[in-house]
Amino acid sequence: MARDSSATKARLLDAAFSEFAAHGIAGARVDRIAEAAQANKRLIYVYFGNKEQLFDVVLQRALEAGSESVPFRAEDLPGYAGAVFDHLVERPDLMRLVLWKQLERPGSTPAEAESYTAKIGVVERAQAAGYVDPAIDPVDLLVLVMGLSQAWFGALGGPAAGSAGTDWPRERLARHREAVVESVRRMTTPPGEPVG
Repeated sequence: MARDSSATKARLLDAAFSEFAAHGIAGARVDRIAEAAQANKRLIYVYFGNKEQLFDVVLQRALEAGSESVPFRAEDLPGYAGAVFDHLVERPDLMRLVLWKQLERPGSTPAEAESYTAKIGVVERAQAAGYVDPAIDPVDLLVLVMGLSQAWFGALGGPAAGSAGTDWPRERLARHREAVVESVRRMTTPPGEPVG
């Protein structure tokens, strides 16, 4: 029974991810989630509570999967930026989910705030150890690195507009990735060290 409920929860979370990414919180429909998951709609409320609570679980699950897939290392912020870009290319709906969250529920969840605080601390230590240029405040540096990593997917009228970049040739995506990595490298290399 536990195995069956775990499988049902996983199907519901996968279906909810797709539904929320496509329609946001307000536009998502519990009926469509249950149908896509081939599950009883009532189970959504039993397992997750209301639709907003389900969204929170879906978002947290997606962010945790991203953290596991893309470990944060301040000693290699250019590599981290490239890995974030790769992660989003492979999961274009993730950026849509995050944008819906920002539109419909601005502000950080406690888990998001804790994650950023931990990363800022890592950047501060890397700056103090001389791995990262200390000229930019660690908070600003982290925001800039994340912004560069995600810019392709959110630039208004930009290259990925309307398609999440999925129909762009791999060579074009690779060139943009190189631009992201090189930009972060130039921004974070300590003074007096070669930038490449």
